[in-house]
Amino acid sequence: MGVNAMPQLTLCPECAEPLDPEDSFCGACGADLTTAASGDGYELAPPAPAGPPASPASPASPASPASPASPASPASPASPASPPGGGDTTTFGVGSVQLPHSKITDPREEPPKVESPQAACVACGVGRVDGDGYCEHCGHAQPRPRDHQEQELEGVAAVSDRGLRHHRNEDAFALSATSLPDGTPAVVAVVCDGVSSAYRPDDASAAAAATANESLLDALEHGAAPEDAMRDALLTAAQAVTDLADEDRGAGGGGPHHNSPACTCVSAITSGKTFTVGWIGDSRAYWIPDDRSALAARLTEDDSWAARMVAMRLMTEAEAYADDRAHAITGWLGADAVELDPHTASFEPDGPGVLVVCTDGLWNYAESAAELASAVPEDARARPLHCAQALVGMALDGGGHDNITVAVMPFPVPQP
Repeated sequence: MGVNAMPQLTLCPECAEPLDPEDSFCGACGADLTTAASGDGYELAPPAPAGPPASPASPASPASPASPASPASPASPASPASPPGGGDTTTFGVGSVQLPHSKITDPREEPPKVESPQAACVACGVGRVDGDGYCEHCGHAQPRPRDHQEQELEGVAAVSDRGLRHHRNEDAFALSATSLPDGTPAVVAVVCDGVSSAYRPDDASAAAAATANESLLDALEHGAAPEDAMRDALLTAAQAVTDLADEDRGAGGGGPHHNSPACTCVSAITSGKTFTVGWIGDSRAYWIPDDRSALAARLTEDDSWAARMVAMRLMTEAEAYADDRAHAITGWLGADAVELDPHTASFEPDGPGVLVVCTDGLWNYAESAAELASAVPEDARARPLHCAQALVGMALDGGGHDNITVAVMPFPVPQP
C-alpha cells in the first residue's frame, strides 16, 4: 500500500453497519470513517464471529482489515442474508450484530415511519431523517407524535409531555365541547395515565381516554345527569381497556409474563353553575379559585397504598407519601382490576376559577392544593393553554421523572 493509500472499510468499526466505498461517515451511528481508516482511535476489525472463522485468518488478525487489494477478506459482508443498505438487518457474515437502533423488544416502541425525510435531525441539526425515523448522521430517533401534544378548545386546554426520563409517553387525554338538551354549554376533559408495569400502557390510556370522552358526549347530549354520565363513562372506558387484553389473547400475544393493559383515569365536566369529576386510580383534579386568598382544594382521593394508610390512620400523609410504596395503586382500569368502583363528585364553587385535571407526573411536583395554586398563573382562566404549558414546564424543571399531562378548564364555562 502506498503512502497515501487508505484501507477500504466495508463495515463500520463501531456498529458493523455495511458501508459503501464513498462513505465518510457511518449512516447508522455517525462514526467518522476517515479517522477509523487511519487507525486513529478505532479498531478496524468488526466484532468477532459467533462461530469459528471461515478461514485460518481470524477477523481479529492484523491481516484481516479489508483493502482494495483484498476484496475477499473475511471482514467483507458477503453473506446473502445481509445485503448492503438492509437498514434494520442485524445479521452479517461476521456474526450476529445488534445495531444501536435495533434494541427494541416491543414493536410498538419503534419510532413512526416518516413518509418524507425531514430537513434536519432535531438532535444534531445536520443529518437528514430516513424513512424509519432515524437521523442518517447521528442515528438519533426522532420524536414520536405522542411525545408532546397540545390542544385547546373553547373552555379547556391540555398539554401532555413524555418527560425527561421515560422513553415514550404513556399518558393520554381527550377534550370536547357540546351542549345539553336545554342549550347549556358543557365541556369535557379526560386524562389517563398508563400503568408502566403493565403491558401496552400507552394503548390502555389512549383507549380509555377516547372511549370515556365519547361516552360522556353521548350521555350529556341525551340529557343524562353529569354524575350518572361520569360513572357510566368510567365503566365503559374500563371495558375498552379490558378488551385490549382479550385482543392480545385472541392474537396469541400477552401470555403469563405480561400483565394486562391498565391505566388510571380522571375526568371532569363543566357546565352551568356546577362541575363534576370522576376518577379511578391516582390521577387528580384540583380547584384553583381566581381569588387566591380563597382556599384551593384537591377534589379527588387517590386509590393508592398511601391514601389507604392515611384513611386507616396508620400513617400521616407526609409519612405515607414518603414511603416507597406510596404510589402503588389499588384501583385502575383493566382486566386485572380486583374491583371497579368509579368515584364521582359534583361541586358548586362560590366564584370563578380553574379546574386542573392531571396525572401524577405533575402533582408529584406540587402535591398539595396550595402548592399547585402557587404554580398556576394569575391569568389561568383567560389563558388555559398557557397555564397548562406553564405547569408542564414546572414539572420538567423539577426533573420530569414521569410522563406529564394536565388539562385546565376555566369555570364558569365561557359563553360561545
